[in-house]
Amino acid sequence: MPITISKEEARRLVVQSQQLFAKPSHNNALGTTLSAIEHLGYIQIDTISVVQRAHHHTLWNRNSDYNLLHIEELVAQKKVFEYWSHAAAFLPMKDYRYTLYRKKAFHMGHEKHWFKKDIQLMDNILKRIADEGPLMAKDFQHSQKVNEWGSKPAKQALENLYMQGDLMVAERKNFHKVYDLAERILPKGINTAIPTQQEYIRFLITNYLRANALGTASEIAYLLKKTKNLVAVELKEMLYKQEIVEVQVDNERYYVLNQLLNGIENEEAYDEVKILSPFDNLLIQRKRMKTLFDFDYQIECYTTEAKRKYGYFSLPILWKNQFAGRMDSKADHKTGILHINHLAFENHFSLSDAFTFAFDKTLKDFCRFNKCSSAHLHKTTPTSLKKAMKAIS
Repeated sequence: MPITISKEEARRLVVQSQQLFAKPSHNNALGTTLSAIEHLGYIQIDTISVVQRAHHHTLWNRNSDYNLLHIEELVAQKKVFEYWSHAAAFLPMKDYRYTLYRKKAFHMGHEKHWFKKDIQLMDNILKRIADEGPLMAKDFQHSQKVNEWGSKPAKQALENLYMQGDLMVAERKNFHKVYDLAERILPKGINTAIPTQQEYIRFLITNYLRANALGTASEIAYLLKKTKNLVAVELKEMLYKQEIVEVQVDNERYYVLNQLLNGIENEEAYDEVKILSPFDNLLIQRKRMKTLFDFDYQIECYTTEAKRKYGYFSLPILWKNQFAGRMDSKADHKTGILHINHLAFENHFSLSDAFTFAFDKTLKDFCRFNKCSSAHLHKTTPTSLKKAMKAIS
C-alpha cells in the first residue's frame, strides 16, 4: 500500500529536492554551480534573452554567488558538456556515459532527428574538422537551398553528427556552437562504455527522483521517446526490491527514493521569494505543476499578443512552497531599467508584509543579476495591489 502524504508535504519535498532554498555550500562559487548541475542532472538552454537566459537564470536561483562565466569555465574544464535532455541542455560530464545510449540509437537510425542524413556531407564535415580543428556552421559553404525548417545542409549535417555523438560543442561564440570531434573534447579516462537498457532506464529514474523527489513513469520519461513503458516496468522492480517507495498525494500516486521521505520537515526553513525562469527544472512539466502546486502556467511568448493573459515572458514567483504569481519582465540595458510589464498574483494569494519584504529583497537582487539599477512597474493584477508594491517605482 502506498504511503499517504499531504499536498503540502509533497510540495515541500519537491522544493527541497530542487535545492532552491539550499543552505550555503562549502564549495567555492564555481564548485557550487557544478554541484547544482550535477544534482539537477541538466540545465536547459534557451535563446530568449528579454532577461538573462534560462541556463544562467536557473543556476542563479541556486547559487547566490553565480557568475555568468561559470558555465563557460566548466565547459573549458571538461566538467560540463552540451547535449539533448528533453531539450538542449548543459549536462554534467560525470553522466556522459548515459548519453551514449541515445547517441547509439541516433547512429543506428532507431531514433530519428529532425533532419535526414546526408552521409557524404557528414563524412566531408568530419574530415574538415579533423584536419582544421573546431568549426562553426558558418565556416562551411552552404548551398542556398534550405529545408522546411529553414536550415541549410551543412548545419543539418552538423546537428546529425552532434546528436549521434561524433561531434560535441567545444564552446560557444556569441551563442553559436563551435563543433569539434568528441574524442578531442572528452577528458582522459572518462567511461565511454554504452550502458545496457536497464542501466540507462535506472539512471533516468534515480536521476529524476533525486532532483524532483516525486515522480511517475510519464514524468520520468518526459519527451524521451520509447522509454515510458520501460520506466514503468523498472519502477515496479525497484519497488519490489524496496529501493523506492510509493506515495499517494490526493488521487495521484508517485514514486520516491527511500531516503527522501526523511526530508519532510514540519517547519518552514526559509522565508524567501524566488523569481524563476519559465524553463527552470522545477516547473518545466506544466501538467505536474498544476497537479502538485495548483499552478496553471503556460509561457505565452509563442502565442499571439492578442491571446496573452499575463505577457510575453512571465516569470513564476515562488513563495515558500507555493506559487504567488508571475511577473512579465524585460531588461532594458540602455536605461538600466527592469520593466515589469505585468505583475499578476494568483487568486488565492494574500499579500503579506513578510512576502512584500522578501519580494523587495529578491527583486533588487534580480535587477542586479540583469544589470539593471531599478525596476519600473507598469501593471498589476489585481490592480488594487499596485500601491502595496513599494519596492517598485
